[in-house]
Amino acid sequence: MTTEHLRESATFDRATIAAIQRAAESGVYDIRGWGAKRPLPHFDDLLFLGASMSRYPLEGYREKCGTDVVLGDRNAAFPLHLDIPVTIAGMSFGALSAQAKEALGRGASEVGTSTTTGDGGMTPEERGQSKHLVYQYLPSRYGMNLEDLLKADAIEIVLGQGAKPGGGGMLLGQKISDRVAGMRTLPPGIDQRSACRHPDWTGPDDLAIKILELREITDWEKPVYVKVGATRTYYDVKLAVAAGADVVVVDGMQGGTAATQDVFIEHVGIPTLAAIPQAVQALQELGLHRKVQLIVSGGIRTGADVAKAMALGADAVAIGTAALIALGDNHPRYAGEYEQLGSAAGFYDDFQDGRDPAGITTQDPELAARLDPVEGGHRIANYLRVLTMEAQTLARACGKAHLRHLEPEDLVALTIEAAAMARVPLAGTSWIPGGGL
Repeated sequence: MTTEHLRESATFDRATIAAIQRAAESGVYDIRGWGAKRPLPHFDDLLFLGASMSRYPLEGYREKCGTDVVLGDRNAAFPLHLDIPVTIAGMSFGALSAQAKEALGRGASEVGTSTTTGDGGMTPEERGQSKHLVYQYLPSRYGMNLEDLLKADAIEIVLGQGAKPGGGGMLLGQKISDRVAGMRTLPPGIDQRSACRHPDWTGPDDLAIKILELREITDWEKPVYVKVGATRTYYDVKLAVAAGADVVVVDGMQGGTAATQDVFIEHVGIPTLAAIPQAVQALQELGLHRKVQLIVSGGIRTGADVAKAMALGADAVAIGTAALIALGDNHPRYAGEYEQLGSAAGFYDDFQDGRDPAGITTQDPELAARLDPVEGGHRIANYLRVLTMEAQTLARACGKAHLRHLEPEDLVALTIEAAAMARVPLAGTSWIPGGGL
């Protein structure tokens, strides 16, 4: 039977029908990894205005374009001095294999940037191979201990993440190995749920007390970050800075996760593109833009994304999903195994199941052994180098001798939505739609 004359519903398309049927058959909501899959205004909707007559470009073969960044020099005695403004976002041991965490540390160290722990604590492999390691302080307190806190180079207080702001984390029982359970002081093989809020404070005033407590524990040596999922970004950034944050991390809804409800991933939060100008406005009104650093994450894929985020006002970016892809996630070499799991290379998102053929999002010893941390580290380093070189190429084209010199004036938007969110003109006009918050 031909289907040429049939018309698919825009409201009840085949994906929606399949979701309804799955819910009716199972009686449970869908859990998956990855991030939002719906089309959203993103960095691809912006273009750089390269130099021609009114601006002079820099010659890439003879003129330098700086990439270094200092994070956390507002209060900390030892801020992080990174060679590039692309960092590795927090991803837990448990969600990822020990080999994957080690590879991320190796790759970041090779190019002089930082990596981040995640829920569940610090592994010796990660600390041993990370030149700059940020220790996440999460609501669950899984794996939290003073000894590891003092080993870290910075502390990131996590209030939320882009894929699920306002929601807690989860790690299903099939990924709770004896080692993971031991680090989290919980039973092996049992689903673990992370709280959606910290147990020892209820608001910004309490956060200020907690930041001061962490500073005193670490003798005011280490920078303190505060990470928020992008929602009410303008107000959240102001409150984080008022509480004493040295660095604010804003994670847009394109940010990934190892496991959460599909309805959360697709329907909570705002796009990264919309969050950056709100965060920058908050810092500017406080007179602290560039003094309190802004790290942006959520859907960073290319050097163009890096450069555009920095042009909008970020000091650095963080990558998560892209780093896992660089390690080998969804690689065609595992096409046959992805098909056996009911998926395909390029589509696999069942990170919660612990059956990742690439050995990245698993605790299965045989699968995890497929990932060579040394080779994986080189892949991460290569990818980070490419991101940086691409960003430098674009900055030079705009006549900028350092990535931090990029500015909104260097950008235009292709759509009215992107112009309004990014607060840059629609291409070919001087019109910035909207205004204010």
